[in-house]
Amino acid sequence: MQVQLDDYRAGAALATDLVNTAPEVMVSTGDTLPDPDVLARFLADHDLHPGAPTAADLAAVHDLRRTLRTLLEEPDPARAAALTTAAGGLELHPDPDGHWQWQVRARPGASPADELALLTGTALLGVLRALGPERFRHCAAPTCDGMFVDTSRAGRRRYCVPEVCGNRINVAAHRARRRAAG
Repeated sequence: MQVQLDDYRAGAALATDLVNTAPEVMVSTGDTLPDPDVLARFLADHDLHPGAPTAADLAAVHDLRRTLRTLLEEPDPARAAALTTAAGGLELHPDPDGHWQWQVRARPGASPADELALLTGTALLGVLRALGPERFRHCAAPTCDGMFVDTSRAGRRRYCVPEVCGNRINVAAHRARRRAAG
């Protein structure tokens, strides 16, 4: 796996998705990464295919998830940079147009947690540099403890999963208006 340093959107979305699998976010369902098989599906859904994860891989990903949550709550470039060092190294490669681009490449045999750390750490550094720490946010839904990284152009995103949390708020507001109208 390799990541371009200025391509942070996919990694930021991955960090958001991973953080929001935690049981403290998904109170009604619990941990949505409960076993290695579910972790394998999560990785495949994000176009990462590091093989069959083990119980040790799952534990390491759960540790990473806690680290990412802390980073989203308290953005820190040094801690984000530390995520990228264990899994790979920085390289300079020409792109298809012949322009030189910095890339971070995972070392061969990197664990799923190391690959996730590399991708998310690089992305969070990119967001901090390009958009600033104010783009790391808590979900605005009153019943959600989710977090997200807002990489939208306008920077006005309010919900960790807009089609879930945002929709719940809109439906509740609609029902309240109907009740008030009689």
